[in-house]
Amino acid sequence: MAVLSGLVGFGDDIVLCVHEWLNFARGHIVRYSYEVSRAPSPFSEAGIPQASDYCLFGYPDKRMLYWYDSWPHPNDPSLASTHPHHKHVPPGIKHNRIPAPNMSFTGPNLPALIDEIERDLLISRE
Repeated sequence: MAVLSGLVGFGDDIVLCVHEWLNFARGHIVRYSYEVSRAPSPFSEAGIPQASDYCLFGYPDKRMLYWYDSWPHPNDPSLASTHPHHKHVPPGIKHNRIPAPNMSFTGPNLPALIDEIERDLLISRE
C-alpha cells in the first residue's frame, strides 16, 4: 500500500490536489480524492503553495471549484451509474453530487482531470 499526495499548479492560479491510496499488489487505486480550486494569492506573487499545507480542507481563502471522491453514497440513485465515483459541484458543493464516468479504480485518473481543467477552466487570453 502507498499514499500519493501532491498538487499540480496550472495557469490562472488553478490548483489540483491529488490524494490516492494505492494497492500495488492488486495494481489499482483503493480510494481517491481530487480537489480543484483557485489559490487565494497569484502564483506570481506567492509561488505555488506547499501541498502539505494547501491541500488541507481548511486552507484559508482557497476558492473550492469542485472535487471528486470515491466515498460511496448507495442511497443516491442519481449516482448509481458510476457508483462510487462522483463529483461535487456548486451550488451547495458538499451535498451536490453528479456521476463521474471518467474516474476509475483500475486506470489512471490524472489525464482526465488535467484534460478537464485545461478544457473548462483555463481561459485563452488571445
